[in-house]
Amino acid sequence: MAFDGRVISNIGVLAAIVEGGSFARAAEALGLSRSGVSRAVSRLEARVGVRLLDRTTRAVALTDEGRTLYSEIAPLLTGIDDAVTVAAGASVAVRGRLRVNVDPFFSRLMFTPHIAEFLALYSDLSLELVARDQLGDLVGEGFDIAVRFGTPPVSSLVARKLLDTRTVAVASPTYLKQHGRPAAPPDLADHACIQVRDSLTGQPIEEWQFRRGNEVVQVRTTGRLMVAEFGTMLGACLAGVGIARVKAIGVQHLIRQGALVELLPDWLGESFPLYALYPSRHLPAAKVRAFIDFVRSRLLRTERTADESPGERKRAISSRPLRVKSASAAGIAAGRGAETIAR
Repeated sequence: MAFDGRVISNIGVLAAIVEGGSFARAAEALGLSRSGVSRAVSRLEARVGVRLLDRTTRAVALTDEGRTLYSEIAPLLTGIDDAVTVAAGASVAVRGRLRVNVDPFFSRLMFTPHIAEFLALYSDLSLELVARDQLGDLVGEGFDIAVRFGTPPVSSLVARKLLDTRTVAVASPTYLKQHGRPAAPPDLADHACIQVRDSLTGQPIEEWQFRRGNEVVQVRTTGRLMVAEFGTMLGACLAGVGIARVKAIGVQHLIRQGALVELLPDWLGESFPLYALYPSRHLPAAKVRAFIDFVRSRLLRTERTADESPGERKRAISSRPLRVKSASAAGIAAGRGAETIAR
């Protein structure tokens, strides 16, 4: 069967539109006129028999059919590019543009300090970081890779775990001087705890979980401040507004500097995995592999430092089933008698 090379050309134009976000950017990237880009899309739509793009005066977006097609062809286009690179004798060349969908916490506190080093290592690579709370449509929006906290959704994406990080309760020295320091998890119910909304559900995350050995304690916290973004929460905590629960790996430098104080060091907070997600394919592009390897090498060192802490944290955690206690029961176990915990 004869192969029509014009189809590949038109598909390349579609990919450029998705990656650039507009006909104008695609035309500039490909060295074509806008009308040439429009004609290429029209020819491709005529070939497949469906509309692939919804066009308005302000935006261009893939239709459902276009998203399906692009999810199938994007890995193949990358494979073609890789094959050309291999044929040129540079199978490990890291170049081009890397578009990364990142968790805001990861972007601000975990990767930003290393950006200059990453770009210096790969001088032929340009990097676009898009920080957002939700994953969205990784393939349809033209991302090469995503870095997200939490268990990955069931999908065709390849998920590679980068690390696990725990949460810690922290407060500023100013807050602790005015309100005292909680001695056990149930004490948090009597403190001002900065509340955060779940980015997926929009619901407040009021239950804070702690673990010591085989004992698990869940405390319902309250506070007058509710936030939906990490930067605001961290700023408020540093200013002495209240106690915050944060991922340890992002605030260890502030704890070492004395700007924040880790509370309840003998109790482990909840653990959150960090994953790299990328479109399913046999061999990821060299730039994707380079990004994953770089992130792992830098963050694993930071994560080891973040997990160093006294008391129970250095003990082996038993593999027996965990016993979950209420906050009041945990108060008794912590030697606080039958004190009633305010909800």
